[in-house]
Amino acid sequence: MCGIAGFVYGESSGRSTIQSMCDQISHRGPDSEGYWQTDDGALAIGHRRLSILDLSAAGHQPMHSECGRYVLVFNGEIYNHLALRSLLAEPNWRGQSDTETLLACFTAWGLEATLQVVRGMFAFALWDKQEQELTLARDRMGEKPLYWGWCGDVLLFGSELKALKAHPAFNAEVDRDALTLLLRHCYIPAPYSIYQGIQKLRPGHFVRIPVRGDVAESKAADPVAYWSLTDVVENGQSNKFCGSPSEAVGLLESSLSASVSEQMLSDVPLGAFLSGGVDSSAIVALMQAQSNRKVKTFTIGFEEGGYNEAEHAKQVARHLGTDHTELYVSADDALGVIPSLPTMFCEPFGDSSQIPTFLVSQMAKQHVTVALSGDGGDELFGGYNRYMAAQKVWGPVQRLPAFVRKFGAASLRAMTPAQWDRLFQTLSPILPKRARLSIPGEKARKLADVLSLTDGHAFYRQLTSHWNDPASVVINGNEPETLISNSSAWPKTDSLEHAMMAMDAQTYMADDILVKVDRAAMATSLETRVPMLNHQVVELAWQMPLEYKIRDGQGKWLLRQVLYKHVPRELIERPKAGFGIPLDAWLRGPLREWAESLLSEQRLRSEGFFHPEPIRTMWAQHLSGKMNWQYHLWNVLMFQAWFAEQ
Repeated sequence: MCGIAGFVYGESSGRSTIQSMCDQISHRGPDSEGYWQTDDGALAIGHRRLSILDLSAAGHQPMHSECGRYVLVFNGEIYNHLALRSLLAEPNWRGQSDTETLLACFTAWGLEATLQVVRGMFAFALWDKQEQELTLARDRMGEKPLYWGWCGDVLLFGSELKALKAHPAFNAEVDRDALTLLLRHCYIPAPYSIYQGIQKLRPGHFVRIPVRGDVAESKAADPVAYWSLTDVVENGQSNKFCGSPSEAVGLLESSLSASVSEQMLSDVPLGAFLSGGVDSSAIVALMQAQSNRKVKTFTIGFEEGGYNEAEHAKQVARHLGTDHTELYVSADDALGVIPSLPTMFCEPFGDSSQIPTFLVSQMAKQHVTVALSGDGGDELFGGYNRYMAAQKVWGPVQRLPAFVRKFGAASLRAMTPAQWDRLFQTLSPILPKRARLSIPGEKARKLADVLSLTDGHAFYRQLTSHWNDPASVVINGNEPETLISNSSAWPKTDSLEHAMMAMDAQTYMADDILVKVDRAAMATSLETRVPMLNHQVVELAWQMPLEYKIRDGQGKWLLRQVLYKHVPRELIERPKAGFGIPLDAWLRGPLREWAESLLSEQRLRSEGFFHPEPIRTMWAQHLSGKMNWQYHLWNVLMFQAWFAEQ
């Protein structure tokens, strides 16, 4: 794992500038640094290295190809690089790094053919001396970040926005349209960023930028897709797996085991996050099954009831025989992370599970340099409650007469979310397992909101929205189109559930989950890997029928069957809790003063980004306990805290 940065058409004294850019992302690569620029200074690239494979100087970047044509800065891992080496006739290998393998592939096969055969997570910048062309590329699922954009006639790019901001030409202003997306989703989806003119390269895309003196030609370059999840979804739906359930389980276990095996390749200590849930337990089980040593596993627990899964993780770790480390953190420990969030995430980011993710990464880094995670299981195998809601709620709702929907919504709103939470807590001992919901009040509020919707796309958008009309809150903000809002961009599937899973993988997972894990872990110089997102596993998952994912009202059926071959069912079966914090209570308690200063009417008016009235009303309702607006408010607070650091 590393950090990259660079610019094109910058000033001739590029060495000091590129070094300053890379200094801003030194946490991504504390082990070494390297810089290179063209003779005329038109292009400069830099690299900060976190040594994982080939710890010697032979892995140093920027790296030049043996033929002398290419120069590469690369962030990530190519898991099948040893297999690729066996196919190459490179006579003079200098070391064992995957960066060198990647360069040899470019030389032998070209850019696009190489992108088709590599398995890994990556973002890179490749300079082609012969063609005088810069290529930026990002991995298929979006595990590694890459920002790029033009400030005047200077092209800037880097792993994080803070690297771009270190260049003297950076002059981008806050994008109010992107700010509306933050309020709706709690993240800013690609290709947008918080700054005008600066974008995220979308997963599975590359962009070739000619550097031949004609800036207009360079600016006209557009990203091109080399791999499309939409295509994978539609191809999988057209070629569904027709075997038996047991054959499907065996096939998934084999594919996932191969991915885990590849991703355990490391020249530094390696471990895994373990929450005790289905996804992380499956990854750890397959790791331990292939290891002669105890796998190092890590989890954190919270003292607050309802937010602590450390006991479940401990039981799974004990059964699998891992070398388990757990850390119980107090509210003060978690609250202490908040001041660092604006710089850690470099653009406002509203997923509050960023806090425990950072804390578990910080703990793991004390023992290992690489950690595998179970992310991706929900999106690939139907784990989120909203997929079950599509079956249980949307199907019946769309058949109800309008007056019945209206009455139902009014009934749900007759009690506040806090009152629903207390009711479910009181009834929990006598409720069946399936009715023991997490955050029932929030779910009751969302159900009330969806009762009047007209189609499945609107249903999904409602379930994944915080502020329903963010343009009315952001001054001069107009909400731009995204993959979610553009229903014509949705893949053709056999069900609403599959369509929702496909959109989650392209939006929520890529722009929230993977961003959260990358920034939180990289802030501690910890590399994370996600075996579920091996594109071969992804393609296999999309060949599986829906009934192999959601069965009897429960998600991840197929993945559970793989796990139950290694871990007893009773250690896993419990309501899904997620990786959250008691944010609603903290905002009314220890965070109240901090939040009040950021949400004061005077401050909101003077800064000029938000209309104060709706925010102040929501804040008052939250403080009174009548409503739980934790997620809406956290999105605003994360922007306010981020803006205060600019």
